[in-house]
Amino acid sequence: MSARTAQHTYTIKEVAVLTGLPASTLRYYESIGVIAPISRGASSKHRIYDEDDLGQLMWVACLAATGMSVSDMRQYVANGQLGPSAAGEQIELLVEQERRLALEAEHIALRQRYVHLKIDYWRAVQAGDDARAEMLSTEARALADELKRARKQ
Repeated sequence: MSARTAQHTYTIKEVAVLTGLPASTLRYYESIGVIAPISRGASSKHRIYDEDDLGQLMWVACLAATGMSVSDMRQYVANGQLGPSAAGEQIELLVEQERRLALEAEHIALRQRYVHLKIDYWRAVQAGDDARAEMLSTEARALADELKRARKQ
């Protein structure tokens, strides 16, 4: 009896379900080199994913979920093949993505503040508190200007 066990294989549909990436995205990532070419069935020529492919796609899916650009994901995967010698560049890619996410979070917080101000404004209008409504309207206009500036960054 062999100590080796057969490695499980997956169809593109199964990989799509397991990774949360649509089949079209899986094909696209392969076509542009984010992931290595996938083996094909001898007769069907359909993609056959193995455990290693699935593992790589799981962390590519995680990178995609962070909003990382396709270009940066491609570089990250290529660097991963280099091992420890690429650690510095991997850190740079991830630090830059962290910076982009922090900026995105700031923009979301600004939008939340604006919505909260508008809720307060309409509550003041509903209550007949004209002075408060005017104050909130002024704050909302200032925040709207801030949102416009943030969008340009």
